[in-house]
Amino acid sequence: MANTSNNAAGVDNTFRRKFDREEFLERARERERQEEEGPHKSKSKGPPVQRKPLKHRDYEVDLESRLGKTQVVTPIAPLSQQAGYFCSVCECVVKDSANYLDHINGKKHQRALGMSMRVERASLQQVQERFEKLKKRKIDGTFTEQDLDERILKQQQEEEERKRQRRERKKEKKKEKVVEEETEMDPDVAAMMGFGGFGSTKK
Repeated sequence: MANTSNNAAGVDNTFRRKFDREEFLERARERERQEEEGPHKSKSKGPPVQRKPLKHRDYEVDLESRLGKTQVVTPIAPLSQQAGYFCSVCECVVKDSANYLDHINGKKHQRALGMSMRVERASLQQVQERFEKLKKRKIDGTFTEQDLDERILKQQQEEEERKRQRRERKKEKKKEKVVEEETEMDPDVAAMMGFGGFGSTKK
């Protein structure tokens, strides 16, 4: 009997949370207004950055110039002289060549260069021009067995020339050594000791 009288008097005993629809609708409208105003606010700060599309790299990535070389590294050395590959655009050091390639092909590096990660869409005319250019290059640069033989012969001649120059340098060094040894010892002392000369000594 008490329950029915409570319900009739407007007492809520269902223990459920009641939501005011009008209040939440007003909050949603306020949030939508703020979202609409958001982009306009950011535009007022400054124009959006227009980045160029990705371009083909016009230089060769140097990964092998310091291969096999040793380098003394100190903790106080500048970044460009520390161990690894230094990126002058981002001013960071990457420890190995694989990570360096990932870095220079990555978003952060390309943004620092002023490029987006989007590739420019080529038109039909550009593709046709590219095909024509490649066809001409293929016709002009036809490769024959005679060209290959000439290249091999040229490389062999260059190698022989390098070997000959090395041999001459070695002979000159030996001659200089012999002259130095002869001038070091006094000839009178050498004659007293019974030495005829040191011209033909070999080590």
